[in-house]
Amino acid sequence: MRIREARQDDVAAVAGLLHESSPRIYDRFAGNRERALRILEAAFAEPGTVASRDVIRVLDLDGRPAAAAMAAFPIAEGPDRARGFIRLAMRQVPFWLWLRTLRLYSAGTRVAREDALYIDALATDPELRRRGAARALLEEAEREAEQRGLRAVTLDTTLDNEAARALYASAGFDEVAYRSPTRTMPGFVALLKPLGR
Repeated sequence: MRIREARQDDVAAVAGLLHESSPRIYDRFAGNRERALRILEAAFAEPGTVASRDVIRVLDLDGRPAAAAMAAFPIAEGPDRARGFIRLAMRQVPFWLWLRTLRLYSAGTRVAREDALYIDALATDPELRRRGAARALLEEAEREAEQRGLRAVTLDTTLDNEAARALYASAGFDEVAYRSPTRTMPGFVALLKPLGR
């Protein structure tokens, strides 16, 4: 198991993994899976987005490159990175989906702590789950937060993602905020792990 910064040749694998982290949201956001993957690939190459190569860490497992991926950045960068992602996406999403796209992207639950590292996406290839990859990336996020002088790691997931919620709880994250589901969106839970406790 080896964690490293993403390389340009990881683009397809990383886009697939980021999509895997929340396929319902990405597909609804983009209109379909194919467009969502194209947007994620473009965002990987574009500096200043929530999915830029510079914020991606990948985990190679048993000779398989990019078996898991994580997009993480200081939460203070979140608004600018989100705007960069939206600008890029709007060039690829049909205009009749723009309003839905903007609503979906702004609907996520966030924990407003300026001293936190935010994990925007975390996913492991389904064939390689339950082998410690996600936990290793969570530990990498903690190391990166501490190196940056940040005092917490935060993320969110859907309320119905019981496996992820169990993983985060076992890794020391507390559920700190909830957003109920709506007719068009799943419910979300925000999680936070203060560092140095």
